[in-house]
Amino acid sequence: MGTIRIIVAGPRGRMGNEAVKLVQETESFELVAVIDRKHDGDNLGNLDGFQGIDAPIYSDIENCFSSVKADVLIDLTTPEVGMLHTVSALNHGIRPVVGTTGFSSEDLAKLEDLTTEKGLGCIIAPNFAVGAVLMMKFSQMAAKYFSDVEIIEMHHDRKLDAPSGTGVKTAEMIKAVREPKVQGHPEEKETMQGARGANIDGMRIHSVRLPGLIAHQQVMFGEKGQMLTIRHDSFDRVSFMSGVKLAVDSVMKLDVLVYGLENIIE
Repeated sequence: MGTIRIIVAGPRGRMGNEAVKLVQETESFELVAVIDRKHDGDNLGNLDGFQGIDAPIYSDIENCFSSVKADVLIDLTTPEVGMLHTVSALNHGIRPVVGTTGFSSEDLAKLEDLTTEKGLGCIIAPNFAVGAVLMMKFSQMAAKYFSDVEIIEMHHDRKLDAPSGTGVKTAEMIKAVREPKVQGHPEEKETMQGARGANIDGMRIHSVRLPGLIAHQQVMFGEKGQMLTIRHDSFDRVSFMSGVKLAVDSVMKLDVLVYGLENIIE
């Protein structure tokens, strides 16, 4: 496979900034453009922190995709914008790699139909940290033997969605192998609404939002006389980039939608 030509959406964001660095540092990747809501018509190399990087800036995605020949879009924006970018990319023959969480089941169904129609790969990953993906896979394994489970996901206070995409994805993976079960006392009553967290198939997910955090999650399994805790911590956003690289390399070989990095990790 030759050089993969990449467009990055949201280069000035914390994750987008790391993605630009990844593309620049990977010999087989080439940054051909960026999508940003500001600085249309400028060059990324003219912005603070991006000196020496030659990539045109587009604010209009249709203009970008029509003007630049690209293979992959890396989108690390928001669910609403990410959905628009993903649909547009597929319609222009560009394979999306999306790290935005918060897609609805209806969104995913629409994208699944579109990838099938276009014969193009698309990867959407709630979490690109390989360690986090292994945490989810290990939790699914444990759920076959421990039916009582609670998830505590902890993120920075600028995160928009709660529960996190990783928390929801973990619960979905556990749900696939666990019999539905209402946990706790059968007559349990919340004296303050929300005290027991979100309820997915009887499991509980608790969201913590505090400055100083990046992305952290622990899955707690309880059984008589024992407890198993599976935890992952991201202390720096660079932890997500190995998964982004894996996704970019993998999406070039796909012609379907893949939701979750665990589906391409052997």
